[in-house]
Amino acid sequence: MDSRVLFICTGNYYRSRFAEAVFNHHSETLGLPWRSFSRGLAIHLVPPQFLLSPHTHAHLTARKMDLRHTAPDRRQLTEEDLSGAEIIIALKDDEHRPMIQAMFPDWEKRVIFWDVGDQPEVRPDDGLSAIEKQVEGLIEELGGAGVLSLDRAA
Repeated sequence: MDSRVLFICTGNYYRSRFAEAVFNHHSETLGLPWRSFSRGLAIHLVPPQFLLSPHTHAHLTARKMDLRHTAPDRRQLTEEDLSGAEIIIALKDDEHRPMIQAMFPDWEKRVIFWDVGDQPEVRPDDGLSAIEKQVEGLIEELGGAGVLSLDRAA
């Protein structure tokens, strides 16, 4: 059974879904025993008909990353999700830490907080590029060292 990485953002619509797809794409390509999934802390803030950000979709398509690497819909974070992950990453410290503290206070110390802001604070191209770099760094730490740079050179 694969180990699991959980990516968390607010709406599970944009940032965490991109991180999930990029991670799963690279992990599968490299044959790593890791898979990721994503959840949101407040998915009610995104209207239910919006399943995936058009920015996320466009960036995955441009990178030739299959949409199957992210879930087909948005999901609210649960305690079960947290307990089912070996690595837990929230995408924006000052946005997500207070929500984690309020909703899942016993889990805060296990969460790694990145610093990738949401729109309109950060342009989608910049935010998704930052996520991609951090995910690739994580992949390298988990066993894909050196392989991603060779893949880019090809």
